[in-house]
Amino acid sequence: MKIAVYPGTFDPFTLGHLDIVERALNVFDELVITVAVHAEKPTLLNADIRIDLIKQSTKHLDGVRVVSFKGLIAEHAQQLGACALVRGLRSSQDLDYESQMAHTNRVMNPALDTVFFHTSATHAFTSSSLVREILHWNGDIRPFVPKVIAEVLMDSDFLDKVKSR
Repeated sequence: MKIAVYPGTFDPFTLGHLDIVERALNVFDELVITVAVHAEKPTLLNADIRIDLIKQSTKHLDGVRVVSFKGLIAEHAQQLGACALVRGLRSSQDLDYESQMAHTNRVMNPALDTVFFHTSATHAFTSSSLVREILHWNGDIRPFVPKVIAEVLMDSDFLDKVKSR
């Protein structure tokens, strides 16, 4: 069984992320979406909410597991018995950063490869930070995130809580 880990902050999980998940499942038997927890990095959504929303967004897919992790992703992948990390690329800038991370992770875990998926053209400009910016200005995020996530994030009570931070 080929297991891959798809790590990220996923704050929030976008349609671009979902596209990568669906395509990675054509290559791997199981994909463990790993929600990174950084104590020093402020997020719009806490890890438990991100995990729940990703689970809801991927419930139609077989072979997906969603977990959180704090620490080195190379060690996490090894603990899971994963053979690869999955990463999405939108631009050459992403490639530069991701290549450095892939080399570092390979040094830390020589059995771990990194597999890059170019984001589909329809999602090439979508990012979680873009979604957060649109949300901040009360814009419509529905074209960029799964339906369940849009419903939660665009709820007026939720928006009031986010803006009061």
